[in-house]
Amino acid sequence: MNCELLATCSALGYLEGDIYHKEADCLESVKDLIRYLRYEDDTRDVRQQLGEGHILEHDLLPIITQHGHEKALFDACIRLMVNLTQPAMLCFGKVPDDPVFRHHFLQVTSHLQAYKEAFATEKVLGILSETLYNLLQMEWEQRQEEDNLLIERILMLVRNVLHVPADPLEEKKVDDDASVHDRLLWAIHMSGFDDLLKFLASAQSEQQWSMHVLEIISLMFRDQTPDTLVSAGHARSAEQKQRDTSELEGLRQKEQAEKRSRTLQRGTRHSRFGGSFVVKGLKAIGDNDIIYHRNVHNFKNYTHDMGKAVRRVPRRNRQARESQDQRRSALNVRLFLREFCVDFLENCYNRLMYIVKESLIREQSQEHDETYYLWALSFFMAFNRGNNFQADLVSETMSTRTFHFIERNITNYYEMILTDRKEATSWSRRMHLALKAYQELLMTVNEMDRSQDESIRHSANVIKSNIFYLMEYREIFLTLLRKYDGTTQPQSYLKDLVESTHLFLRMLERFCKDRRNLVVQKKRVKRKKSKKDKKQPVVERTPEALADTWKNVEEQLKAVNFQLAESLTESIVPFDATSETPLEEQRTEAMVRVQDALQAQLGPEALALLRAAREVWPEGDVFGSTDVEPEEELELLKQILHAELPRSAPPPETQVEEEGEDDADLEEDEELEAVQVSETEFKFLDFIKKFANPNIVRPYLLLLKSYAKNTPHTNHCIARMLHRVAFDLKMDALLYQLSVFHLFNKILSDAAAAAYKELVTFAKYVLNRFFSLAVTNNKAYVELLFWKNVGAVREMTEGYGKDGVEKMSAWTEEEEQELSKLYEEHRHSEVPDIVETLLPLLSNSTRTRRQVVTQLVRMGLVNSAKELKKPKKGTNIVLWTEDQEEELQMLYEEYKDSDDVLGNILKKLTAKRSRARVVDKLLSLGLVSERRELYKKRSRSARPKNSAAQMSEEDFLAELTQDFPGEPLNREDEDESEESEEEDELELEEGQSGGSRRRQSLVSKEERQADVGATVTRLHEEGMSEALQWLQRCLDRAAKSREEDGFSQATPLVPLTEACEDAMEDKTFHGLLRNLGMRAPANEQETFWRIPEKISPSQLRCAAASLRQNPNESKNEEVLVEDDNPPEEHQEEKKEVSDSQRADALRALVVARKRKQHSSKDDAPDMDLASTEDANSSFERAKEKTAKRNRMLDSAEEEDDCSTTVMDTHTNGDADSDEEDVSAPVKRRRKMVLIEEDEEED
Repeated sequence: MNCELLATCSALGYLEGDIYHKEADCLESVKDLIRYLRYEDDTRDVRQQLGEGHILEHDLLPIITQHGHEKALFDACIRLMVNLTQPAMLCFGKVPDDPVFRHHFLQVTSHLQAYKEAFATEKVLGILSETLYNLLQMEWEQRQEEDNLLIERILMLVRNVLHVPADPLEEKKVDDDASVHDRLLWAIHMSGFDDLLKFLASAQSEQQWSMHVLEIISLMFRDQTPDTLVSAGHARSAEQKQRDTSELEGLRQKEQAEKRSRTLQRGTRHSRFGGSFVVKGLKAIGDNDIIYHRNVHNFKNYTHDMGKAVRRVPRRNRQARESQDQRRSALNVRLFLREFCVDFLENCYNRLMYIVKESLIREQSQEHDETYYLWALSFFMAFNRGNNFQADLVSETMSTRTFHFIERNITNYYEMILTDRKEATSWSRRMHLALKAYQELLMTVNEMDRSQDESIRHSANVIKSNIFYLMEYREIFLTLLRKYDGTTQPQSYLKDLVESTHLFLRMLERFCKDRRNLVVQKKRVKRKKSKKDKKQPVVERTPEALADTWKNVEEQLKAVNFQLAESLTESIVPFDATSETPLEEQRTEAMVRVQDALQAQLGPEALALLRAAREVWPEGDVFGSTDVEPEEELELLKQILHAELPRSAPPPETQVEEEGEDDADLEEDEELEAVQVSETEFKFLDFIKKFANPNIVRPYLLLLKSYAKNTPHTNHCIARMLHRVAFDLKMDALLYQLSVFHLFNKILSDAAAAAYKELVTFAKYVLNRFFSLAVTNNKAYVELLFWKNVGAVREMTEGYGKDGVEKMSAWTEEEEQELSKLYEEHRHSEVPDIVETLLPLLSNSTRTRRQVVTQLVRMGLVNSAKELKKPKKGTNIVLWTEDQEEELQMLYEEYKDSDDVLGNILKKLTAKRSRARVVDKLLSLGLVSERRELYKKRSRSARPKNSAAQMSEEDFLAELTQDFPGEPLNREDEDESEESEEEDELELEEGQSGGSRRRQSLVSKEERQADVGATVTRLHEEGMSEALQWLQRCLDRAAKSREEDGFSQATPLVPLTEACEDAMEDKTFHGLLRNLGMRAPANEQETFWRIPEKISPSQLRCAAASLRQNPNESKNEEVLVEDDNPPEEHQEEKKEVSDSQRADALRALVVARKRKQHSSKDDAPDMDLASTEDANSSFERAKEKTAKRNRMLDSAEEEDDCSTTVMDTHTNGDADSDEEDVSAPVKRRRKMVLIEEDEEED
């Protein structure tokens, strides 16, 4: 021991007999030891030296038992013991692989086992219980922080001592004998510590210790099973006696059979020589028969592997180890634990499990704490089920939420097994714990279903309906069986999985029998496939073929007398209103569809499509006139059949979106979006068919290999599942495999085969079926070498090549020569995909890619089809290097002020990546806070005020038509729209392209405009004058504050009176706030409306001024302004008025033209006249309106600023409206809408 450490330990005191004499500086020495432990090295040398010096046994425990009244010394000793007793796994992080560190690990573990034995006294635990009791007696308000720390340290100390693993080699204890752990549990019981645990679990004020209590309880019951505790103190039941008797009978039969076989093997006469024998028909290494040099009676055990060295199995392929065996404790310990379970279930279970579950869901616990919850659920529910089952005692964990919680944990554990391979064993244990909890839930529901209480049975039916309805709960066992891995999951896990599956299927089968029609949820994942240029079958259009086609069509139409069924008429839709395809193209496509129907000799469908298209496009009589006769329709159909119509080419393969293949995140998103949830009728036999899979049957056969060690119930579960597959589904050929037959032979030849009657009967049934099939199928013995899927089973039993075999057209010699020549010509070319290059060059255009690849392999031109694998699109670069990150940061700093930040970065990046990966990296680096910042900015060119007077009518109309959604954009906007369509999912989230979004926003803005003056008047009438005055003061105050500070920030509108609060909940008041430009709460964290930081002080004053106005004041102001107009400005105003009048007149003309654009040619003159009259009337109305608006043109500069934000909201969206507010100048309308759009997009 280190000299300083030795001196510190000597200064603690000394033990004389049973009395411990502490030194004067004992407390300081304890603190020094704590300090030494804090700075120990990786080998934990201080901990080892203190353990070798037995400081805890000889010093610390006597100090707390004899000097526990000294609070400071007691606290320091508890702190030191908590540190000394912490698990070795916590000290080293994991079990070390290095031999030196493994030695230190084992040394620390041995010291911990010595500490555990020292704690197993009633005296020590009595002091801890007394101290804990005194602390819990204090009210919650009276406790200091030191008291709570001491409570937690005492609980942690007991937990650490209970956590110490047992050493069975040192203890050498058998069942029913008291081990160190049993003695510690008895000391806990005698000291009353277990009662304190129950109090902590049930007291409402002590719920902060819930996780500590649950952890201690789980460690107390570490070596116990619910069955042993239930049966403790009770005589064996008749069922247990029967089970033990059958087990003994099986062992007795096996022993007698072995004794008989040994007797038969011994000859009647002793032979001093073994002899040598030639075995006929069994070849040795060469061509000669093997020579056997031993007794003949041992020959049946002979194999060629005798005498060979056993091949060492790699560690990664070894079977997973089982956890330590459970032992039976002493009777008095089991009786005490049984009483503890009864009290815990009655008083603590529901409350404690609720608190722990809430802390787990809210992530207020430590990592992996959910394992204690899963253990407690499975243990106490199993105990309750065996000890006079009462459903109300475990009602907290009997719900569909619990099923969901466990299912989610099972899924998470399985994913971690795959990703964290180094800790796969630990994750496998956690997964096994979750599976046992799920199994116990099912067994409890099954027990509830057999209850005498009607309400309990009803609750069980509700739970079963939920778990059978959802697909996740139905198919969890299918997934677990399919994914079973023996290298990480032990055989005990497989045993529980098989038994749980058996129970689930039995419950599901009984549930289906009681109901004729069971509807369940069904999920189907539609994976998005790339759009391939599929070759359409070439339709022969020779005159003879067209004549034959027309003859058949004509006969069909005359047979139905040109009358169509109502269902056919309703199902034909020639026009898609939601499509972006122009009307002219849709009309052409409708004509092509009519021709396709005629070529397919579908006369009624073609006629129905023709009549439906005539109703949609009556102009021009393209599809015939409205009063056409049947004979004329027949002639029109004949013309369509013989016409050469333009057909749109299918989209090339290169237009498939490139992001979907190389971007894993986008693939996940697409798959999630493609999940289709529907309901379907459930059939139990169809569900069982999913188990007819070699990947599911194989784990059952693996468990069957240990049939001699399995319990009878486990063997029954295996036999029942194999019986469902072989007999119910008639899929016995799935078991025709050599290893399975070898196992069946082992069962049949077992001396104790009488104990496995069910397995023997099933093995004989399968073997009889196989030998019956072998008579008709001479390849059956070869099939034994392979595992078979459903298709192979069908072929083996029904015949090979009957169905499902694709008939491929043979290649002629000329085609093979052509293919070989083309391949030799292009094999050295640098084309990315040589097969795609060869396909168009082949004379036989019907050849598919797969046929060409197969033929190339068959001809020996390529070694494998993998050489011709289709190249993936996109890049495979996933990781970012430091240089690439620096390059990305530099490019962002360079282009962050440009209109297209992301586009410029993608062009300049050295390592080409997809848009999605660049956006994700920019977000992770913190260069942008949201995706919206990377959107492409749209440039808008603002025209001068009087630009309408300087352009021609055609130019003005071309610009004006952009405001109407029915018209196409100009060329520049079309290019911009095409550009936006090529954007990735950043702008697809918005669901609109750039040009259409601007056009729709212009229209929607005008439609959503609300009259602020009318709203203010209405609010005055509703008695909200006080709220309007408060809002006005807030706007004035914010304007003044922004002018004084020189900068602006979002200001919340906080109502201080009850009237203001009521107004802030009124929808009309909300509409007023939106019209004034106020911002609503963005998310749940914001409560109040806010004044945006982008509104200037002058605009705020304008908004406040608009709240002061009422109708009378507005009229007075109009008169004053009109009288005060100076004559110098009158001429300029007249010019602006004339410009605006001309603009309004042209707008009215466009509206009139749009209304009459689908009229017939005969009414054209009348239409022009009506349009002219409409334009003249609109001109007169516009003149009157502009005269009214002219009165406000002399407003101050502050009022001009206001018009860009507030006054714009006074106008109506309709250009011809007779009702216009006087405070909205028409010459600023377009500019204002654009300004508001900019603010909204920013």
